[in-house]
Amino acid sequence: MTAATMIQSLPSRMKTGMGAGISLVYHFKISGERGGEFTVKVDNGLCSVEPGLHGDPKCIVESTDRVYEDVELGQTNAQMAVVFGKLKVSNIPSMLKFVEMFERVT
Repeated sequence: MTAATMIQSLPSRMKTGMGAGISLVYHFKISGERGGEFTVKVDNGLCSVEPGLHGDPKCIVESTDRVYEDVELGQTNAQMAVVFGKLKVSNIPSMLKFVEMFERVT
């Protein structure tokens, strides 16, 4: 599974009952051939993913495809990736809320 397909799978990985009453936009900028730029919207319990960057994001996530894949698969600790600058997150509290809403990649 590539970084791009992991991001595109977010709607199917959203936990039941999560995101109610929330309306947020996230931008993912993943470099490398297995990445891309994506807009992820969470709106009142529904998640959608669009290619490209649209709207005013609450949080911007930037990394390489390899780092993103390793974090999603649990092979790299997300906090350490942020500390060492391999994963850039513009709004940590918003990203923590975002992470709680989704199942891990299996």
